[in-house]
This record gives sequence, structure tokens and C-alpha cells, in this order.
Amino acid sequence: MLDRFYIRVILVAVVATMFTSCVTSRRVNYLQDMTQGTQIELEDKFEARIAPYDELTIRVSTSQASQVMATPFNAGPEGNDYLVDVNGDIEFPVLGKMHVAGLTRMRLQDVLRRMLEQGDYLDDPYVMVRFKAFKIFVIGGGKGMVINVPNERCTFLEALAMMGGLSNYTRRDHVGVMREVNGKMVMRYLDPRSSDVFYDPFFMLQQNDFIVMDGVDAGTYRSEFTFWLGLVSSITSMATLVATLALYRATK
Repeated sequence: MLDRFYIRVILVAVVATMFTSCVTSRRVNYLQDMTQGTQIELEDKFEARIAPYDELTIRVSTSQASQVMATPFNAGPEGNDYLVDVNGDIEFPVLGKMHVAGLTRMRLQDVLRRMLEQGDYLDDPYVMVRFKAFKIFVIGGGKGMVINVPNERCTFLEALAMMGGLSNYTRRDHVGVMREVNGKMVMRYLDPRSSDVFYDPFFMLQQNDFIVMDGVDAGTYRSEFTFWLGLVSSITSMATLVATLALYRATK
């Protein structure tokens, strides 16, 4: 009889603990509305666009027989590296000043190749353009770091993973992505707890974006502390009750 009593008490404690975990997880778990088989269409053709202050690496080559002809086009002030100026321009050898802001790197490759061919500079030129530094900056939430993206494509969730995730004390409904758009800094808040984050125009990050995090406010801290204090008190009271009843039954 006593064993059954203990079993009932343990079951009640387990259920209470599970309920507590569910309440807490709703505040911190990612993509809570996604279930088995959920499908979300992504912008899989996303390409980063060149912007002022980007660093580019540009290399020009041609057939082996005339490779020396490509040498002047690989002799910029910094070799093959170019810093896009405030106006979105670069100074390219022989071809002169070029406006590159707003172009994807693939588009810039096509533009340079066509200019080299139409100007009779090179036959069958090959142009390779890469972002020298594709960076995402993270501030707030007790963190400050720079994420270097190797493949020039990074989503909001990928950035969170690369920075080690969000702490339990970071506001999930107030994770900002700050971006320069047409000369203005624009902030959008994304909530990684919902699959709606996939449809946000800032979900696909761009180079030099900032991820800005806020901590949970003091009121929430106090609320959580009160909750856990009450939980511990309830468990202690339950344990005391169990011990008292066990002692009472043992003396009968």
C-alpha cells in the first residue's frame, strides 16, 4: 500500500516537471510551429549584391598562349583586390572607373568579360570575381563577434548557428537585423521561434549586416525567479508531506 502511495506522488511530480518544461520551452525553442513534413519554399537563387566599402578580388585570365596579355588587368593598386568606394565605384586597370554597386559578382564578371572582348583587349577572356570579405556582425546579448561567411550566402538561422545560438536570456521576439538600404540604416526584428521567419525579406543576410540582440528585461527575470522559487517550495512541501505520511504509517 505504501509503495502505491509513493508511485502516485512520483507521477504527480513528473507531470508537474514536464508541464514546467513546456512552459519554459515555449519562450526559447526555435521554429515551434514546424511539424514533421513541413515544407517552406526558399529564395534559392539569392545572390549578394555589391555595395560601397565591399572588398572584391578580381582576376582576369585568357588562353595559355596569350596569358601575358592579361597581366595589365591584374595590376591594380592592391594587385587583384579592390575596395568599392563610397559612390559604389572601383578603378579597374586599363578600363578605368566602373560603377559596380548593385551588381552581383556574376553580373560583374559578365560585364568585365564583355568589355574586354568588345574593346579587343583579350580574346576569350575569363574573369573571376569574389567577395574578399563577406562578414556579418553580431552585437548585444553579451556577445560581440564577426562571422566570416565563406560561400557568400548566409541565412538568419545559419548566422545564429555559427554564433552558437541564442542564450535563454535573449529576447526571441526582438532579434534585429540591421542593414544599410539606400543610404539609410534599416532595422527589422525577426523571431526564430516561428516559421514566419523564412518569409521575412531580411532572412537572407547580406554582407555587413548586423544582428542585434536584446536581453530579457528585469521584470521577466524576477517573474522567472519567483516561478522557480515557488516550484522549489512546492517540491519541498511535497517531500515533507511524503516523509510525514510515511512516518505516520510506519508507526501504526
